[in-house]
Amino acid sequence: MADAASRLTTLAEELLGVPLPVRLRAWDGSESGPAGGPVLIVRERRALRRLLWKPGELGLARAWVAGEIDVEGDLYEVLDRLAGLIWERGEETRGALESVRDPKLRAAARALLKLAGPFPPPAPPAEEVRRRSGSRHSKRRDKQAISHHYDVGNDFYELVLGPSMVYSCAYWTEGGTLEDAQRDKLDLVARKLNLKKGDRLLDVGCGWGSMAIHAARAYGAQVVGITLSREQAAFARKRIAEEGLTDRIEIRVQDYRDVKDGPYDAISSIGMAEHVGAVRYREYADTLYALLKPGGRLLNHQISRRPTPDEEAYEVDTFIDAYVFPDGELAPMGRTLTTLEDAGFEVRDVEALREHYALTLRRWVANLEGDWSRAVRNTSPGRARIWRLYMAASAVSFERNRIGVNQFLAVRTPESGASGLALRPRVWSESQGR
Repeated sequence: MADAASRLTTLAEELLGVPLPVRLRAWDGSESGPAGGPVLIVRERRALRRLLWKPGELGLARAWVAGEIDVEGDLYEVLDRLAGLIWERGEETRGALESVRDPKLRAAARALLKLAGPFPPPAPPAEEVRRRSGSRHSKRRDKQAISHHYDVGNDFYELVLGPSMVYSCAYWTEGGTLEDAQRDKLDLVARKLNLKKGDRLLDVGCGWGSMAIHAARAYGAQVVGITLSREQAAFARKRIAEEGLTDRIEIRVQDYRDVKDGPYDAISSIGMAEHVGAVRYREYADTLYALLKPGGRLLNHQISRRPTPDEEAYEVDTFIDAYVFPDGELAPMGRTLTTLEDAGFEVRDVEALREHYALTLRRWVANLEGDWSRAVRNTSPGRARIWRLYMAASAVSFERNRIGVNQFLAVRTPESGASGLALRPRVWSESQGR
């Protein structure tokens, strides 16, 4: 099949209605499109069958995970060039491929079908989420979703995250390392919460124990960390024992809805609320409010998305839902703030860290790419490819202001009205001695 790349480029441009912004190399070695930049490689014809069967992002994701499409050159540049087609024109493109009412589009689709080879399409890659039991954001289903994302081997996460083992946005200064920036983020959270010796801290979604260890070691707090991941809990307990902090930290495999031993002086929730879901978010806020003592503080660190003209039409990203965070949902910053206020909190500070997360993700991608063979051995080729695409695409999303990340400092202000905050509390944003 001679010159498959030219045929693919022509068909893609007919279907999309715009020039293809990257060079294309097909399985027969032919190339087409703008020269001098990165190349999108279609290694196997069956990638086209995936796209015809599942037009848009899910079809592309399946082909990527299976290794049927790849990138030669700068992955970030490819994602940036394709951003308009994948994100901004995604619904329009998918609708055109699914309906194909225009005779020109119908003819292009027939030609693509011929080029794709015989049906049926290949089965989805093994890494794709399969059947999910229970209603959306029930305790049972949330536990399955967390296990899919986090129980993939602590060795893999150590490789990607580095020694800090913090899986959330770092807090950067010029010239700092990833470990410096993650330590500074944990310390920023501790200072916003005004942690003191003997304070009870609940760390919701405690991950591998980094926040709990920092709060206990640097501030003398008594910490309860909760996670739904058994692998995270085992890793955290081992770290805590090695640090000699078992008398100050308890790690539980527990849903936040099952915590009944309040009140706490402070609650940290770092990168966990994205798993809660819109239908449960008010329950989440109410639960944390009830667990705090009057005057207690909540630090909620959460990824947000831009609001849409029709919020009812919001859909979860299909690639993320199928391969990364099953049932994960992002809310606009304003909705999160309103829900916290509706639960009774006084929101005292919101700090946007969007650019910080882009920098963090690029470091994680560099860690992954720098030890690719070991990453593949620790998981699978498909899962390593998932994390590379997910983290790189997320970095581009933060850089393009499609998504953001914010820290909400909220207080369960007592009836007296005394918030406990200084008149000018922003000293926590400055570098302080430790």
